[in-house]
Order: sequence, then C-alpha cells, then structure tokens
Amino acid sequence: MEKVKVVLWGLGSMGSGMGRILADREGIEIAGGIASRKKKSGQDLGELFGLDYKLGVAATNNPEEALTEEVDVVLHGTSSFLTDIKEELDLIISRGINVISIAEEMAYPQAGNPEFASWLADLAQEKGVTVLGTGINPGFVLDHLIITLTGACASVDKIEASRVNDLSPFGPTVMKTQGVGTTVEEFKTGVAEGKIVGHIGFRESIKMIADRIGLSIDEIKETREPIISETHRETEHVKVEPGMVAGCKHIARGFNEGQEVIVLEPPQQIHPGQEGTETGDYIKIIGEPEVNMAIQPEIPGGTGTMAVAVNMIPQVINAEAGLKTMADLPTPGVVKSDIRDLLKK
Repeated sequence: MEKVKVVLWGLGSMGSGMGRILADREGIEIAGGIASRKKKSGQDLGELFGLDYKLGVAATNNPEEALTEEVDVVLHGTSSFLTDIKEELDLIISRGINVISIAEEMAYPQAGNPEFASWLADLAQEKGVTVLGTGINPGFVLDHLIITLTGACASVDKIEASRVNDLSPFGPTVMKTQGVGTTVEEFKTGVAEGKIVGHIGFRESIKMIADRIGLSIDEIKETREPIISETHRETEHVKVEPGMVAGCKHIARGFNEGQEVIVLEPPQQIHPGQEGTETGDYIKIIGEPEVNMAIQPEIPGGTGTMAVAVNMIPQVINAEAGLKTMADLPTPGVVKSDIRDLLKK
C-alpha cells in the first residue's frame, strides 16, 4: 500500500509541530502545506517545521494547489471558530478528502451551531469522507478522558474537572482569545465585547460528555476572570509585565433543573511556574464508585494537541463517512509502527 498522504493547512505553531511529528512517522508522506502568510510560500516544509533536513515539498498560499485527489487527510489548524473555517472545510471535503481539525468549536459543533453541524455531516456523507475535531482540550482531557473514566462507574451524579495548564507553547491567536498581555481593564472590556473568550470549547466538552453518558443539561453558565501577573513573563508571541494579564480563569457549569452536574475549570496562563503554580489535570467523578484522577504536571497542551490529531489519522481513515467526535471513534494510541498497519484492509 502507498503511504498515507497528509496535507497540513495552517503552518503556525501547531501546524509546524504536527509536521515534525508526521516527518518521523513510518507510512506517512507529507504531501503539502498551506500557509496563510505569503512569505512562507515556496519555502521547503522541512525548513518551516524546524527540521535539519528538507522534505522536498514547498509551502503554498494556494489551497487548490495542495488539495489534490491523491491526498488522504488534511490536518487543519487555522482558527478556533466555525465561522472562520467554513469555506476551508467546504473545499477540503468537496474534494473528497478526510479532515482532522484542531479548531476548538469543531470538537462538538452541534453544541454551539447545530445548523453548521448538520451541513457538515451532510456534506461529509455526500462526499464519502470523515470529519473530526480534536485536540488536547477540547477533544481529550476534559471530555474524552472523562467519558472513558465513567466506564468504570455504575452510576454518575456529578463531574468536576480542572486543567491547570501552561499557554506558553501556543501562538498569537490563543493569546488574544485568552487576553494574555492585556491590562485588567482591557481584559474586562474584551470579555464584554466578546473578543476575549477565555477557553474555547467548554460548551462543546460539556455537551459531548452529557450526550455520551446520558446526563441531562438544560443550562450552561460561564464566568471569566483575569489572572494577574506579579512577574515579567514572555513568550515568542507576547510580553506580560507585572500587573498585566497572564491568563484567564474560566469556569463553566452545566445545570440540570438548577443543580450543577458538570463543572469544568481550566485556569490557563503563560509560564505559571514563575509564580509557583503547578500545572496538572484533575478529574473527579461523583458516583458509584467515586473516581479521582490527578496528572501532574499537565499533559502539555501544545504537544498534546499535535499528537492527538496525528494519532487519530488511522481512526479517521478507518471510520465510516460523516461528522464524527472523539466520543464516536476508538481511543487513540501513539503510533510507533508503520501507520499503514493500523488501517483496515
């Protein structure tokens, strides 16, 4: 069997990271890369990924040039929001290509935009391809992993989960949506205007969990507060001085008839360790039996998102056509052998 041909759409921090992982996988051919920035067009993907060798494939600003009929799957990472990526997904799917998107709202699009999800599902069915949204969160820690842990429960009454994580590996889009680098007043204004949204994917995670395990949710409430830095913090994309905002404490609560049944909280900031905050992932399932899980430090968000997307390639290729979620497909595992060994014959 020929190698699985993959195109990366989005060559920022996440796209380049996925490219580095793909370059080391047997049975994979990186067939193309679509960049939004003109200056990247024509550059060898190996150089853009930070490899010490060339891949012999140049980045392009022209999606139609990269999305040929030989491509098996696109790893898509250009924006967090459904409204920004509709035309991109339309082009990929219309060309009969499977797609794995790390757009947060794609993790469970039926939660926030049922019409979009219905359109996407119908188009995927029509073109005979599989469409999946995933990432570390949403897509894994605060939804898929929670669902998996409930498999050891006879009953579930309430779920409480927290992800204390480091935003430092992420690019400028995430920094803007989290309000990193703003003043406190700018943060409050940004939240009021909908420009600072905090963690994207709470509604998607809560609905995915509830629908999968049969918890009834009739209301979701969210709060957002700034995490104010006491030290200078800096990443490739943002500088934060003392008194400025280093991240967002965002909490979402899912209610059933006035009672909390799902509470998700990921206080996210850049370089939390500089002020003594330890990262970690924590899940508490109140039921029979009670389940408590703690992972310290956190599963790294950047690498985790890249790896989950890459590791889902076999599941997506093997799946029936349609719009899928992480609750629909087999749990991913790291692919250490030739990826073609995992494909259905």
